[in-house]
Amino acid sequence: MAENKKNMNKLKKRKNHSRKLKGILLVELILLLCAGGLYFLFLGTQKAPGGQDDTDYTEDSDDKDSKDGEDQKDKDNSKNNNLSEEELEIIKEQERLQQEIQERKDLIAKADRLALGYDYDGAIELIKSYQGAEGSFSVYTELNQAIEKYENQKSSLVLYGGSYTSVTQFNHIFFHSLIADNSKAFDGEYDQTGYNMYMTTVYEFKKMMEKMYEDGYVLVSIHDIAKKEKQEDGSTKFVAQEIYLPKGKKPFVLSQDDVNYYDYMEGDGFASRIVIGEDGKPTCEMILDDGSVVTGPFDIVPILDEFIEEHPDFSYRGAKGILALTGYEGVLGYRTNDPTSPTYQQDVETAKKVVEALKEDGWEFASHSWGHKNSYEITVDHFRRDTERWMKEVAPIIGPTDVYIFPYGVDIETTMGTYSSEKYMILKENGFDFFCGVYKEPWMHIKNDYVRMTRRPLDGQAMLQFPERLADLFAVEDVIDPERPPRDW
Repeated sequence: MAENKKNMNKLKKRKNHSRKLKGILLVELILLLCAGGLYFLFLGTQKAPGGQDDTDYTEDSDDKDSKDGEDQKDKDNSKNNNLSEEELEIIKEQERLQQEIQERKDLIAKADRLALGYDYDGAIELIKSYQGAEGSFSVYTELNQAIEKYENQKSSLVLYGGSYTSVTQFNHIFFHSLIADNSKAFDGEYDQTGYNMYMTTVYEFKKMMEKMYEDGYVLVSIHDIAKKEKQEDGSTKFVAQEIYLPKGKKPFVLSQDDVNYYDYMEGDGFASRIVIGEDGKPTCEMILDDGSVVTGPFDIVPILDEFIEEHPDFSYRGAKGILALTGYEGVLGYRTNDPTSPTYQQDVETAKKVVEALKEDGWEFASHSWGHKNSYEITVDHFRRDTERWMKEVAPIIGPTDVYIFPYGVDIETTMGTYSSEKYMILKENGFDFFCGVYKEPWMHIKNDYVRMTRRPLDGQAMLQFPERLADLFAVEDVIDPERPPRDW
């Protein structure tokens, strides 16, 4: 019995010793693992200058990123391969939901752009056109909120911005080709006086647009002002349109004469023609002294386009301006007036493509006559031949237009009543309804059969000789080019 008890005590001691030994070994193993982890962590934190590891990598960062991306993709695919069909369907549904959320964000951004240009109806219709997996626009909170925002903004608008009581008070301003290089136009040669009187520099045009924008002016189309409407008796007549804008805004029309880039302007610091840029938008070319050609914002079209892109609230529903063209030296810088030219057909086709790009960009066209003669002084026969030639040579390139801008701003009639002359009948027969002359202040007639509107020149003569006439638009000293010569006529 005593022997058995003794053996039992020995066995207990051995078991206790074994437990202690195992505990010691376990602690040592844990310590070794911790030490190893710290060692590798230490290696991972050792960076060479510039954030690179001391290891000499031979692959470049792009290849490494690509490889990392492929590795991650492989991991994702491997992970997906291990998922059940239900789990894969859940992931697919989440991706679809994220895509739809982004689509609605993009839609709202597009609608916001329309609203910035005062096309609230267009913005609302765009939102309402949405159809998602869950249903129409009405089931999506963010789309309903967008519509509510546009409706609230629309409800705050006032007729003509509260600045005018009638469309007849709207300004219509106009320019000729802009001077892009002052050193060439104002070089003291014989044509400097003409450029000084009738042209505006790029610097001045940009300043004018900035000042008018700051003062609340908003560019509208001449066709926003009056439209032909059918009456109860079946007849039609032109009716003034209602333009609603935020309070303080001021609608105005803009046009540019002689967008032809005549031969006499060559080498004098003007653009040479309008072309389609790499982005598909219209821009300008200019020929340098060495004969090389550069592309850029050298005239009104690309400059105004860029300004409206930055300030969409400067344009009512995407309106730009009117480009008035003669025909005796072609159009837009392309010599489409000479059918015997070896490049005639190519010039015509290129000009048509440029016109298409301009129209898509919001620009409109007008006849400025074919030969740029005084419409009041020339005979009826001369006027008829001139109009027919413009319709034959220019109209097929630019398409139909109902706007006629008088050369030199001289109207076909002096009457303050209703047009009745044979020259008027010639223009009506050829589809013209809007007639634009020149005057120092806004003046307009809306008759049953036509609209007659004067324009204000914003050129050197106006700034240097009649600055008081421009005071309602801007202070001349704030916009005039410091490089413009003093009055020399």
